[in-house]
Amino acid sequence: MRVRIRVAIVAAGVVVAVVALLGVWFVTKQFGQHLRFTMASRTCTVQADGEVVLSAEQMANAATIAAIGVQRRMPERAVVVALATAYQESHLRNIAHGDRDSLGLFQQRPSQGWGTPEQVQDPRYAANQFYAALKKVKGWEKMRVTEAAQRVQRSAFPEAYEKWADESEVLTRALLGHATGAVACTVGSTPSMRGPAAAAALVESLALDWGLHDLTTPTELTGFTVPATNSRNGWRYAHWLVSHADDHGVKRVRFADLEWTAKHGTWDRVRDGQAASTQVLAEVFADA
Repeated sequence: MRVRIRVAIVAAGVVVAVVALLGVWFVTKQFGQHLRFTMASRTCTVQADGEVVLSAEQMANAATIAAIGVQRRMPERAVVVALATAYQESHLRNIAHGDRDSLGLFQQRPSQGWGTPEQVQDPRYAANQFYAALKKVKGWEKMRVTEAAQRVQRSAFPEAYEKWADESEVLTRALLGHATGAVACTVGSTPSMRGPAAAAALVESLALDWGLHDLTTPTELTGFTVPATNSRNGWRYAHWLVSHADDHGVKRVRFADLEWTAKHGTWDRVRDGQAASTQVLAEVFADA
């Protein structure tokens, strides 16, 4: 009797294992292109009436998508839709593969007229193309996030975008300046860029993402300022700078009475009492 019980238990275990494997195979087969797994090394935390944790790459892409939306004077709702779409399509990574010829953050297909392979893998170009297409959708402002996204993307999984709506709203609140000290990133000890070259690259990126073409590129110093006409704009730029800290070698960002440093990866009160309320102060790592 005991032998039969043991055999039955083993057999049941095998059946369960087989069913589980078949389930994994089925899900992967059906949804593999749309499953995105978050990287283990998460380096950025966003807190704005909710919390989102992203890698440095994801954070930089999210910040650029939001900035392009503002530069195009799109409503905030459009930024939420754009972020939710990129979340689903690429998990906010600028990937060089996808279903058929799909590429980039939004998995746009060159064969569908979105642009060349090189263009759709440029985050700024891809975001601009998405917003342009969304703007053509009549009544998108009153649609659910997933419905508006689907009208642009024409996905085989039309409801998939909705599951990223909450995260996208948190990111939008932070990146569009509705929260203070909301984006905190921890960067590596060996930045990819340093010195005047890093400062110049930041100034160029601020012009491309935000349309800030009047910034002066430092020639010797590694620090510079970004004018802020109000608190909301100040936090937009401050959060963008922290979001791009890893790929642009940002060492320190200060706005109002808060300061973020790469050393601590957090926003802390300014100790010297010198609050910057009309400009964002930024500093990149000096040449080694």
